[in-house]
Amino acid sequence: MILAWMTGILLTGGVLCWLLARWIGAFVKWIALLAVLLDFIIVCCLAVKYRALTDTPDARFINYKAGWIPSFGISFHVAMDGLSLVLLLLCFFLGVLSVLCSWNEIKEKRGFYFFNLLWTLAGISGVFIAMDLFLFYFFWEVMLIPMYFLIAIWGDTNRRYAAYKFFIFTQAGGLLMLLAILALYFIHAQQSGVYTFDYFSLLSTSPTPAAAKWIMSGFLIAFAVKLPVVPFHNWLPDAHSEAPTAGSLILAGLLLKTGAYGIIRFVLTLFPQAAADIAPWGMLFGVIGIVYGAMLAFAQTDLKRLIAYTSVSHMGFVLLGVFTFRAIALQGVVMQLLAHGISTGALFAMAGMLKERLHTRDIGRMGGLWTSMPVMGGIAMLFTMASLGLPMFGNFIAEFLVLLGAFPVNPVITGIATLGFVLSALYSLRLMQKIFLGPPAVSMSQKDLSARELIIMAALGISIVVLGLYPQPAIDMVKATIQQLVSR
Repeated sequence: MILAWMTGILLTGGVLCWLLARWIGAFVKWIALLAVLLDFIIVCCLAVKYRALTDTPDARFINYKAGWIPSFGISFHVAMDGLSLVLLLLCFFLGVLSVLCSWNEIKEKRGFYFFNLLWTLAGISGVFIAMDLFLFYFFWEVMLIPMYFLIAIWGDTNRRYAAYKFFIFTQAGGLLMLLAILALYFIHAQQSGVYTFDYFSLLSTSPTPAAAKWIMSGFLIAFAVKLPVVPFHNWLPDAHSEAPTAGSLILAGLLLKTGAYGIIRFVLTLFPQAAADIAPWGMLFGVIGIVYGAMLAFAQTDLKRLIAYTSVSHMGFVLLGVFTFRAIALQGVVMQLLAHGISTGALFAMAGMLKERLHTRDIGRMGGLWTSMPVMGGIAMLFTMASLGLPMFGNFIAEFLVLLGAFPVNPVITGIATLGFVLSALYSLRLMQKIFLGPPAVSMSQKDLSARELIIMAALGISIVVLGLYPQPAIDMVKATIQQLVSR
């Protein structure tokens, strides 16, 4: 029941924040912090406990199933393997930091804000452990609606437009996935006589090749919108630029990862032959995302939109690696999910800190800030170097493994993908030059990082360096899951 408890703690904490805000409005942030911190401690204990079991043939460490609506074949089935575990670690780690980012930023409707924040995290964590497709879709919607409110209520000037766009794109993809789930449900019942949404039962379903391609497309489009894949990326820059700091941190660090997780967990395993048939197209769209996202990032003047387009570029490596069907590339994909979540999350946290001080996101109105904020400048340099993929950081390990796995499959596409390193250097160095170097653009001296902000950035900085210098624990944790996937 530990997996159900982790989700339940967040849901209960969110409700308490909302209900108690009228009486203890200033202290609801402590309830939110305690709830996420408790889950982070639990998942850290699980990581320590199950680290020795990474070589076992069964990739699942925990597998819990209880009846929910048995007349429709719906169960409360949650499980955790190495892939789920590393993503849960990332989820609760960034969850703690997102609460700290909101500490002084949110001054209105705090109870409802932390309710939505915790329920978004609960939905994301539920997506990573749900092994019943109806339950998976339930958690998929749980993480969508609170994020809509976070953007629409506490966002910036064009927040409602960005929130509507985010909701329409992701909800349309979600409805296609629901239709695909129902199609798979009825085909399985036709073949076996049993109506069930259970993931492990549906693995044995054998739809016709034509039906498999259509059903897979429903899943794939939903996950491609969330990843996002070009041309389904259009909602991302608006949502990122208008969301509050914690919203951008969760969007970049966690919500995009649910799209990649869905492709790995459902598209590749439920429809292996159909996925293999579209693999060249998947790799092609991955490379398009790498180059196109980097070029658009270089052209931006809005700091948060610039960082948002870097996510489109980095997620292109994920799509490229997934459709190689090679273990080493898939290990790089998992590393990219972790490294991108940390490094891009840190850049969005820094953008929020700059916005709080300068009241602008326009990098043309910044410049020379290293003089008055040397600590922030040094930390920004660290994450800029991580984002452009320098050795010693997790991003380098991730992208190197993806390219190493993709080269034997398609050398031409892999060669084009390496341009991502060059282009990422251009937009990363431009960001650093425009904000922290050159002549000062602001006459007033700005205060450097506070103790709370320093804790946030130091935690992210240490994590990305440790991931770059010692990636083996993360690679070992997902090894059994990837071997099972490749064998299918």
